Amino acid sequence: MRFSSRPGGGAARGGARGGAASVRQRHGGKAAASPSAGRLGRRFGGAAGRQGGGAAGAGFTSSFITGSVSGCDMKRRAFPAVECSFTWFVLPFAVAPKAPEAGSRSPASGGQAWGRRDQLRSQEQFVFEKPSEVERRVPEAGVIDKPGVYEISTGPTGVSRIHLVPGFIDSEQADWMFEQLLQDIPWGQRTRTRQGKGSFEEPRLTSWYGELPYTYSRITMQPNSHWHPVLTMLKEHIEEFTGHTFNSLLCNLYRNEKDSVDWHSDDEPSLGKNPVIASLSFGATRTFEMRKKPSAEENGDYTYVEKLRIPLDHGTLLMMEGATQEDWQHRVPKEYHSRDARINLTFRIIYPEPDRVWK
Repeated sequence: MRFSSRPGGGAARGGARGGAASVRQRHGGKAAASPSAGRLGRRFGGAAGRQGGGAAGAGFTSSFITGSVSGCDMKRRAFPAVECSFTWFVLPFAVAPKAPEAGSRSPASGGQAWGRRDQLRSQEQFVFEKPSEVERRVPEAGVIDKPGVYEISTGPTGVSRIHLVPGFIDSEQADWMFEQLLQDIPWGQRTRTRQGKGSFEEPRLTSWYGELPYTYSRITMQPNSHWHPVLTMLKEHIEEFTGHTFNSLLCNLYRNEKDSVDWHSDDEPSLGKNPVIASLSFGATRTFEMRKKPSAEENGDYTYVEKLRIPLDHGTLLMMEGATQEDWQHRVPKEYHSRDARINLTFRIIYPEPDRVWK
């Protein structure tokens, strides 16, 4: 049998006969000449296809396949090709449509998938979550226990500086000076008043030396020009070491661990701007604590400010200079363990000031 690549020609008619025989052999019936095959033939099979019938459709199919396998051994592959062609056209009309596989993108499955997604979106609800606040940690207090000059802060008011000098007075001299001052200084306990909170006794003993009175926390200490010889010697020694001069001295006696002084700054007007304070300690070691004043945004809250702890041993000198009194506070807190007596001498300069009127 000869095959031609022209659709609808004689080879088409011969192919139709061979195809019909092949189909009858496989299905046990007549050649598959159906109207649908005729339509396919009329559409693609040329003049023979337009005359109608299954032969025309078969003619197109055999010609189409013959053209696709040109260049091969036609004699050996002719009939299998024709049989294959009929199977390709006939079976789709006889077999039920195959169900779409899972995950296929057919229109029906796609529509169902989009429908399910739309349904899920409609069921979703918007939930507002408040942004988490930034966690702030309370800073640990720093410890200064080595000799040296420390710039503890820098700000618009200037540099806050402290100078720690352990052993400024050697231990043997410090021992007899402590005993002498403990006995000879006229110690007294002052009563302080708080507006709307009544009065209370200060938890320590004090004494004042200087040509001018000194007022702090609504307490005025009267002038006392009778300096003890040991105090005069210590003042001159500190002035020589630091290069600063002093004209006044506040003495504090902490009798035991229960005595203390609360948070404060030595920033009274009579001390002037950026006063220099020289603090000399004798006796039991007590912890001198400092904390930085909070910024305006903190509204007076000291929780997150910088803090320092400075142990002041027997014979230790601590200098506070620059903006320390303006930017920092200090205290000597109560202790939970037994403590012996401690004397603290704070040398300073006092300037005359007009009489104060307390409100």
